[in-house]
Amino acid sequence: MRIQQYYLACLSHASYMIFDDVTKTAAVVDPQRDVDHYLADADAGGYSIKHVFLTHFHADFISGHIELRDRAGATIHIGRRADAEFACVSMKDGDAVEFGDVRIEVLETPGHTPEGISLLVFDLATSRQEPLAVLTGDTLFIGDVGRPDLLASVGVTADELADMLYDSITGKLVKLPDATLVYPAHGAGSLCGKALSKETVSTIGEQKKFNYALQPMSREAFKAIVTEDQPEAPDYFVHDAILNRKERASLHDAMKDSLKPLPIDEVLALQRSGAQVLDVRDGLEFEGGHLKGALNVGLAGKYATWAGSVLDLHTPIVVIAEEGGEEEAVMRLGRIGYDHVAGYLAGGMSSLESRDDLVEHTPRITAPALAEWLAGSRPNLGATPTVVDVRSEKEYAAGHVAGGLNIPLPDLEDRAGQIPNGPVVVHCEGGYRSAIAASVLQQIGRPGVHDLVGGYKAWLAARLPSEPAGAGTAT
Repeated sequence: MRIQQYYLACLSHASYMIFDDVTKTAAVVDPQRDVDHYLADADAGGYSIKHVFLTHFHADFISGHIELRDRAGATIHIGRRADAEFACVSMKDGDAVEFGDVRIEVLETPGHTPEGISLLVFDLATSRQEPLAVLTGDTLFIGDVGRPDLLASVGVTADELADMLYDSITGKLVKLPDATLVYPAHGAGSLCGKALSKETVSTIGEQKKFNYALQPMSREAFKAIVTEDQPEAPDYFVHDAILNRKERASLHDAMKDSLKPLPIDEVLALQRSGAQVLDVRDGLEFEGGHLKGALNVGLAGKYATWAGSVLDLHTPIVVIAEEGGEEEAVMRLGRIGYDHVAGYLAGGMSSLESRDDLVEHTPRITAPALAEWLAGSRPNLGATPTVVDVRSEKEYAAGHVAGGLNIPLPDLEDRAGQIPNGPVVVHCEGGYRSAIAASVLQQIGRPGVHDLVGGYKAWLAARLPSEPAGAGTAT
């Protein structure tokens, strides 16, 4: 038997396929919604995907259990406390699925969610008593544990979940053999925790040594440490957690309705009626010229997460992409349940070549030029600008442009009124988020918006004033 990890960097998401060579059976754990690669790998090796396990109802993406059920005939397995609309096998502590040399045994580990389970994976050719690995879902990460506050708005308090999490960690997971491999559902960059490692596999023994949340402590100390300083979760998390419980359309069917080429006049009509226009090109290309009123979230970064942070959950979306990039843009929106795409601009920006009246630009400014402007040495640029730092509060506190105003990107539209009148220069760490931020401000009609080239890293590299004095180093 073997376990294969599939790591989706844009969502910091790890899924798994467990193969058995005796029976040529495979099981997939916490699949992403686009499932072609699981099916292709199974087919290439002559395996049949007969089982799909959900460790819990994920909030940050739509799971591919419906797709694997429909396309492979797989049976869906989930914890006994899950309230699902679709047909599934409800499993409790000690329940197991066995095929050939593989045994997958359920360990109920609530805390991140009430229905959370971990999966003990045994290689029966080696041992029936000692698990080879534990697939921990969002209960235990490498370097962290799952946050217990995401479901506080849907009937379970963070305090109740933190109690469950303490019991799951101290009463079950840390008691597994030290050599047990740990395979979590997320890595660094996920908003399901606050200190996830870049590593994607570890052991129980290593986590007992180095994971802050697995150190000996009282229940109250544990609850305090795992609930403090958690990152802000996008609004779409609750939407996805609910959608993952439901019988829903497959990604294939949703995309069939969304991949429609639309002429510019139809795009403009949709925009006038309230549709969101999403330009997925690189920020540099976007700022060089884009359709007025469009939002920019580049495909090259954490596209789905940031699209889910700035786009409305229900208003139709029109995509603008480099020619040939439309399908990827729509598919990656589908990964987070944004199936309300009305179509894409036929021909992309080339369709606007003779329509200068529809095109807007975003001025870019270098760090030295901004420093001169702030010092009053660039009167040709107008009044002294307000520098808006759209990084998180934690990033800002570690070091920022002297005199800068911190409004984290997820809050920017709601707090735009706090920005003084006059020119604005937005920045983040390296430039990805600031391109989004500039487009948000332009979309709501803010004049005089500029983007700092290279972000705070460029400011540090130019050895310009930061607060606290000397904070940060250029990397």
